[in-house]
Amino acid sequence: MIVVALSVTVLIVSNIASTKLFDFFGTGLVWDGGAVLFPLAYVLSDVITEIYGFQVARRIVFVTFAMNLLAVLILWIVQILPPGVGWDNQAAYEAIIGFMPRLVAGSLAAYTVGQITNAFVFAKIKVATRGRKLWLRALGSSVVGDLVDAVIFVTVAFGGVISTKQLFGLIGIAYVTTLLGETVLLPVTYQVVKFMKKITGDEATF
Repeated sequence: MIVVALSVTVLIVSNIASTKLFDFFGTGLVWDGGAVLFPLAYVLSDVITEIYGFQVARRIVFVTFAMNLLAVLILWIVQILPPGVGWDNQAAYEAIIGFMPRLVAGSLAAYTVGQITNAFVFAKIKVATRGRKLWLRALGSSVVGDLVDAVIFVTVAFGGVISTKQLFGLIGIAYVTTLLGETVLLPVTYQVVKFMKKITGDEATF
């Protein structure tokens, strides 16, 4: 229940945060705010796949997809409702939330394909290494899954909105940032996996 709740929260918050683009340390390349939290999604994917296996990980991806779609639907309904008397923030709401459908389309496609790819590669590496070298399957799956995610999300969400240079720059930054974030969080992944194995007694083979 906790990992499902975390997966849903990470995706919804990342989508909202992604509506803000900011300069990446004065380089002139833009970075979307969702990248601040999103690496956690892949840490969760690794933990879930390690403990419960690929089939469960895939089901959680679909549940997260559905909950995010529900959030988008509610935000859109609220947007089209007529503003109340004295509330003058409709333009501001539309400027942020109004851009979300495209962001969410990119995010949902990238999340679904990227997470399933990540979980599948993770499970395959686990079989190949006979359950050894958690670091290898955690990082190896992320190398593939993060790239798929970054390319799909940035292309769908920002294609035609920002320049080609910024587009490729954003893909590169999103990919490297997520990968670095997961690398830094690798000790956390180890500890969470150890804790989950202890309290559940489970460990999937694939």
